Amino acid sequence: MRPHICVIQFPGVNCEYETARALETAGLDASIVRWNAPAGSLSDYDGFILPGGFSYQDRVRAGAVAAGEDVMGVLIEQAALGKPIVGICNGAQVLVESGLVPGIGAQSIDLALAPNKGMGRDGYYANWVFVRVASEPRRSAITYGFKKGDVLPIPIAHGEGRFTSSEAGLFDTLEKSGQVILKYCTSDGGVAAGFPDDPNGSERSAAAISNPQGNVVAMMPHPERSTWLRQVPDGLDSVWSRKRTESRGSWDDLESGGPGAGIFESIKTHIEERV
Repeated sequence: MRPHICVIQFPGVNCEYETARALETAGLDASIVRWNAPAGSLSDYDGFILPGGFSYQDRVRAGAVAAGEDVMGVLIEQAALGKPIVGICNGAQVLVESGLVPGIGAQSIDLALAPNKGMGRDGYYANWVFVRVASEPRRSAITYGFKKGDVLPIPIAHGEGRFTSSEAGLFDTLEKSGQVILKYCTSDGGVAAGFPDDPNGSERSAAAISNPQGNVVAMMPHPERSTWLRQVPDGLDSVWSRKRTESRGSWDDLESGGPGAGIFESIKTHIEERV
């Protein structure tokens, strides 16, 4: 039986359908479920995705209103059972606002996703970037299928994506415990010294951070937008762009897995191995 993933649809999100398609392509079943569904109807799912978009129009702060919804109480319970919960972009903001990530101190809010900084301008930024698998692959639900150091081209699109904290030493703790799962990097995997390699000024160039157990992950890049090879643009300094160029004229090749596919395939493996 294929694992069944619940894609939570908050008002204002806009990536739920493409996320569901990416999950289905990875061998998972996916259902788009509204945020106000009865709590008891959610317990049978094997995992949860909070997709990207602009829940509640990003009022107050991105993700802040959605983080106060009753469904988050259900997700806290499901996370304690070890089920994977992945927030993508706005979903990452919701997880951070709820305290599920970094998950230190019983859902206290130790982390923030602040407005982008260091770009030479303020506001929303969308582009393709490179991220590196920064922790041991089996450390998190989204990296089971990768090797440490693997570099992925992947798109971002956000205005508040800078992982930061007012708590001194928090990022030392996160790195030491392996909770910084993905880091922005150069095309060859080198350290992102600033914009555009680090597109938002995140501390430690963090692109994805997990809870201590690794089953809850907040990631700002959009893997659903790089699930198929056809989505990868020409011209990136990446084996993926070269592979896409070589696949011109072959629809079957263009429909093969892109760099983001491994994220969803990793969720599937994580679920299957914990059952």
